[in-house]
Amino acid sequence: MDNDLKCNVLTCRRPLTDKVSSHIFCVDCANKLFNSSRLCPGAIVGYILTILLPSDDVVRSLSPHKICSLHPSNDYKTSVLSGLTPSIILEICSRAISFWQYQSHQENSFQQAVVRNINDKNAQLQKQLDNVVREANGEINLLSNKNAELERDLELERRKVRDLQDAGRERDKEYQKLKVRPNSTR
Repeated sequence: MDNDLKCNVLTCRRPLTDKVSSHIFCVDCANKLFNSSRLCPGAIVGYILTILLPSDDVVRSLSPHKICSLHPSNDYKTSVLSGLTPSIILEICSRAISFWQYQSHQENSFQQAVVRNINDKNAQLQKQLDNVVREANGEINLLSNKNAELERDLELERRKVRDLQDAGRERDKEYQKLKVRPNSTR
């Protein structure tokens, strides 16, 4: 699995490369979800409904629902961590690692759901294919039996034709003999 964050909106799933809302939505999806419901997009997905005041702005707010850069500058990193004790920095690191574990788990769950969905569709298509093959084989057997029956009928008709030809030749010979006899008696 790659380490790229992806938008948590299942219909989007775009890799996040520059900016992201704090609940891991691309900016477009965060704006759409936030503007349509006035609810935190992360809370909607997590079924925790956090109603934001109309004056809150998902893009510019200093609330937990802000847009974060995925590539902060070194000055920003230094200014954020400056003056903090090692225990607080370790706590921040721990939370960041927990965040990444959660996102990795979410991505893994999503991929497992995709695989299950594909496997279910594959099983359905395999059943349909098996039914089509079974029906086709049944039709082939019926047509083969009908063909064999028609071959037998054809052979029977050929024998009849040969018998009629043989009988016709015999009659023609008899006729020729009868035709020759009256001439020989004269």
